[in-house]
Amino acid sequence: MARRPPRPHRPGRAEAPRRRQVVIVAAESAPGAASLVQSAAESTTHLAQSAAGSGTTGLVHSAAESGATSLVQSVDWLAIAPPVVVAAVALAVLVADLFVPAARKPLLGYGAVAGLVAALAFLVPLHDGDRSTFCLTTGTRACSYTADHFTLVIQALVLGGALLTALLSIGDTRKLPAGEFWFLLLSSAAGAALLPAARDLATLVVALEVASLPAFALVGIKRGDRRSSEAALKFFLSSVVATAVMLLGVSFVYAATGTLHLTEIAARLDDVPGQLSTLAQAGVALTLVGFAFKTAAAPFHFWVPDTYVGAPLPIAAYLSVVGKAVGFSGLILVTVVAFPSYADVWGPALAVLAALTMTVGNVAALRQSATRARSAVRLLAWSSVAQAGYLLVPIAAAAYAGDRQIGSTVAYALMYAVVNLGAFAVATLVARTHPGNRIADYRGLYATRPLAALAMGFFLLCLAGLPPGIIGLFAKVTVFSSAVDAGLGWLAVVMAVNVVIALYYYLQWTAALFRSPAEDGTEQPVTRHRTPAPLTVAIVLTAVAGIALSGAPQTVLRFADVNLF
Repeated sequence: MARRPPRPHRPGRAEAPRRRQVVIVAAESAPGAASLVQSAAESTTHLAQSAAGSGTTGLVHSAAESGATSLVQSVDWLAIAPPVVVAAVALAVLVADLFVPAARKPLLGYGAVAGLVAALAFLVPLHDGDRSTFCLTTGTRACSYTADHFTLVIQALVLGGALLTALLSIGDTRKLPAGEFWFLLLSSAAGAALLPAARDLATLVVALEVASLPAFALVGIKRGDRRSSEAALKFFLSSVVATAVMLLGVSFVYAATGTLHLTEIAARLDDVPGQLSTLAQAGVALTLVGFAFKTAAAPFHFWVPDTYVGAPLPIAAYLSVVGKAVGFSGLILVTVVAFPSYADVWGPALAVLAALTMTVGNVAALRQSATRARSAVRLLAWSSVAQAGYLLVPIAAAAYAGDRQIGSTVAYALMYAVVNLGAFAVATLVARTHPGNRIADYRGLYATRPLAALAMGFFLLCLAGLPPGIIGLFAKVTVFSSAVDAGLGWLAVVMAVNVVIALYYYLQWTAALFRSPAEDGTEQPVTRHRTPAPLTVAIVLTAVAGIALSGAPQTVLRFADVNLF
């Protein structure tokens, strides 16, 4: 069969404009490379026009000129250094695990600690908080990564939480696959550090999943443990459902606005065509529901107690602080930055969720039996659900009184991270001699480990908001004030009632620390076991930080009066 002759060239065919439109859509879909792709589109159009009008000489001249000025995109490596350093150390630990003999496996843990310290050190030169990278060059200057004050504070929180988790884990990974454990922990920490800097929905979702997926494996890493496997399965299924709902909402928002950048979404949601308004509203609602799962807000909290009980204690501590910070950071970004025009919708919804979450968490914690196996971890799990309700209050208030209210959530999160990690550190210490980890096992702890008992009592009083835990009291007052300033008086009343409920179980546990071990007719073992040095360091660091913050609460509370964006 004879081949058809080639189709003659038609100078008038408008090939370049169609190609440019397709590339622009790609730029919106891949925000990290948006400016590069947009520049390529403009260069392609320019080259086609030059070729049509000026011949080969004009084509070469245009290629040289546009290629030198448009196709090279600069990356601010210092701005992205914290998550990049953690990710690089994670890969280094995974490769080193292949060559390090079994007797030297603890060195991998110390390498992970060093990597997290280095990532924290890279936050120091970024203290000005005015760096952005991966930005579009189409006049809007929308960026995919921004290292502002909000980003730096949350990155310090999650990296510090991961560092303390690593210290708790060094003496607790003897029966666990060391290389996989440290790789998963660092990978999750890298995603957690990336998320607060994300300023487009694609990067936000990717960072959220990078932080979550390794956490599934960490929860179920105790091979052969039925409770650990069950906890991992519940955590996985609930998180997958949340991600599916959130992705559906993100796709609806993108279809209605035509962009993934948060600032661009905020601008375009004000002017959505009538036929797309329902789609936009559904997208906003589904995105918020997905993040409600991630923050363990009621009624999406059912996975928390079983997951904390089944996971290794350091991982439970990690989820209670770093996992919560990841969820709340994403929720803040999509509500305050991307969806401010729908504040009349998400504001009341988050207020109701806050009231429901703190009530469910406190009532469930109140019902924990002191003699039930692992009741101490269950009480801390339900306490974390209640604390999530307090953290939601300022976000709901931001819908009525502006985004400055977000500082109250950040201040409370910093206080909660320090004292809750300290409580889990003491729980890890007690679990070395009492694997059942019941609340009753803490009775008389002062007689055998006075410093650990004093530290635990201080942490519990901070969570309750009582002196000498001044930082806990001030943080609760700040959250309470944000609700009052926003006109949410009913929510402030609900919070006050829940604080009173929480006093009972926090004080009951605190009192048990200083009772005589023989009062209930049972003798507790007095055998002293050597405490691993990293675990001691973790307890000391959290106790010193809590005491310092109680002595100078303005160090944390100043975030309540600063616009972090």
